Amino acid sequence: MYFLGIEIGGTKLQLGIGPGDGTLAGLWRETVDVAAGPEGIRGQISRAIPELLAKTAIDRSQLGGIGIGFGGPVDDTAHTIIKSHQIEGWDNFPLEQWISDLAGMPAALGNDADCAGLAEALFGAGKGLSPIFYITIGSGIGGGLIVNGQIYRGVGRGAAEIGHVRVPISSQSGFRPTILEKVASGWGIEAQARSLAVDPKRAKKVLELANGNAGQITAMHVAMAAGAGDEFALFLLEQAWDSLAEGICHVVALLCPRRIIIGGGVSLIGEKLLFDPVRRLVAERVFKPFAGCFDICPAALGEEVVVHGALALARQKLNNTSCPTPRP
Repeated sequence: MYFLGIEIGGTKLQLGIGPGDGTLAGLWRETVDVAAGPEGIRGQISRAIPELLAKTAIDRSQLGGIGIGFGGPVDDTAHTIIKSHQIEGWDNFPLEQWISDLAGMPAALGNDADCAGLAEALFGAGKGLSPIFYITIGSGIGGGLIVNGQIYRGVGRGAAEIGHVRVPISSQSGFRPTILEKVASGWGIEAQARSLAVDPKRAKKVLELANGNAGQITAMHVAMAAGAGDEFALFLLEQAWDSLAEGICHVVALLCPRRIIIGGGVSLIGEKLLFDPVRRLVAERVFKPFAGCFDICPAALGEEVVVHGALALARQKLNNTSCPTPRP
């Protein structure tokens, strides 16, 4: 039996068909038109489902249901979106029912980071291990806790939201608290770079990569400059990873997961510029009795990770056929 998996993000829409075992029979992908809002995305989904079925030569009768990984918090009881932090207009929308009605089959709604964590736990860098704590660092920061192959959802409105953990950052008046997402996400790194680029001499390399326009600096420009040894860019990443390490130490103290997996576009900065310094900072600060209980590694499933997780979610919730469960 096949399932349909849907990823709805702030910039990307993906649909995949597969059995929910970490393989895909077909994939459909488009960028999201933010200006078109939720109605535009729903129009894309309406068009994508028959296109993907035709591409894979799979009949609707072969599908056991649909899993959805949505880029924002969702309500498990109401089966609705709580809100999107990237696209206005999704608040309280009954997405699960809408997709079920559209496709004529049952659907299961989940958060995208939860779905990505489920996929990594079952088929990727966390396979065979439990608990797994997944962190996605892209435009924002999300998290997912997977215990024995199941997403932990707290009371049903989400959990593991590491991007909203409060961390201290330095300011002119000392230290002040802010949420991790504002410091260590792609948007956070960009905002800090743009604000400090008022000193063109100090920010020379990063500004060159952005064609001299501070307002066009991206996290990738910062990463490229850091890879070339630029001191300003390295300073920006050091600030971001200092806060990320602080957040991870909170995760370890509270949950003591077996493995922490980091994915998302910002994670592609790589071992030397991200993973090595974060591991070092965490090792210096972590609650010492838990120091040898976990490791930190990159995600393994690439751009399709949320689709794989959405398929696994559908298989778990709609088919009574269990996905492989990792053993601690």
